[in-house]
Amino acid sequence: MLNAIELLQTAIATPSVSGREAEVAAYFVSQMRTFADNAFIDDAGNAVATLGQGSLNVYFLGHIDTVPGDIAVRVEEGELWGRGSVDAKGSFCTAVAAASQLDAATLAKLRITLIGATEEEAPTSKGARYALGAYDKPDLVIIGEPSNWDAVTLGYKGRLVVHVSVEKENFHSAGEGTTAAEDLVKVWQTLKHHADTYNENVKGIFSSLQIALQHISSQSDGLTQQASATVGYRLPTALTPQALQTQINALLDAHDYANTMTVRYTGAEIAYRSDKDTPLTRAFRIAIREHGATPRLKVKTGTSDMNVVAPDWQVPMLAYGPGDSALDHTPEERLSLDEYKKAIAVLATAFKQLASSVS
Repeated sequence: MLNAIELLQTAIATPSVSGREAEVAAYFVSQMRTFADNAFIDDAGNAVATLGQGSLNVYFLGHIDTVPGDIAVRVEEGELWGRGSVDAKGSFCTAVAAASQLDAATLAKLRITLIGATEEEAPTSKGARYALGAYDKPDLVIIGEPSNWDAVTLGYKGRLVVHVSVEKENFHSAGEGTTAAEDLVKVWQTLKHHADTYNENVKGIFSSLQIALQHISSQSDGLTQQASATVGYRLPTALTPQALQTQINALLDAHDYANTMTVRYTGAEIAYRSDKDTPLTRAFRIAIREHGATPRLKVKTGTSDMNVVAPDWQVPMLAYGPGDSALDHTPEERLSLDEYKKAIAVLATAFKQLASSVS
């Protein structure tokens, strides 16, 4: 059995910004080799371990990369501060520690694969996409993301990022034409109105179409004017990225300056929401109650590797991990060590519940 606190502290103290996860991946593999049947780094840089010989194939897919930002690693008032403590090395440490505690009877019923994925915080989702092609389809998937120890996350909204640029010939400011910047503002107003109209007929934030102006700038070289903007969308399950792209193209084609405009799309991910009653949700509900809390079911407006793997694997899945996701990416990121210990206990119990369902 691993020292769970030491595992967490060392992992958090090892920098692993997206694209530079090699050192922390090697650390995780060294720890997982102490109890797993096999542990290795795959061709995407993922830290992977397998254990158990059972018929029920369960994946825990967490991510071991972080966004940039140095936070001094320290323990204060029972909380571990550091980048990745919540999002989401803390969740993967929870899975590694829980797996190390499982008994032979549980492992005779389950085959568990732990995947510490790379580049989840980057647009590539390199680790998860590699897993889709490299590993067999599982029976059940647990995504490692913060949900708080007494809750599970059933779904995440989809995503689409729109990059719009306008370029036109320069003219004197006393003229009657509109500037590239003004044209781009009209584009934003058009897209914002479209989202507001969509939301008139829906209830709840998970069903809404969220829109945010993430970046806008303009410049001129004296001959031409250029303006560019990045618009981010969070999509409900009822709207695919492809359908939204079609709607946006129709809206922008209607502008009289459409010939001066370039539109590019990135970050397309469909929304996903699991059923409330699956073998996974039942196992976690029992486990959370066994450890003294009333289980809660959540959906989130962000995205995760669940959005990447759900369309292909199409098996029951949910997200679980300790910590408050409101601290993700912030300078206040920190994880309660007590909550971390409770999450380990819950996950170990959930694994045992899954094993008990296997005949």
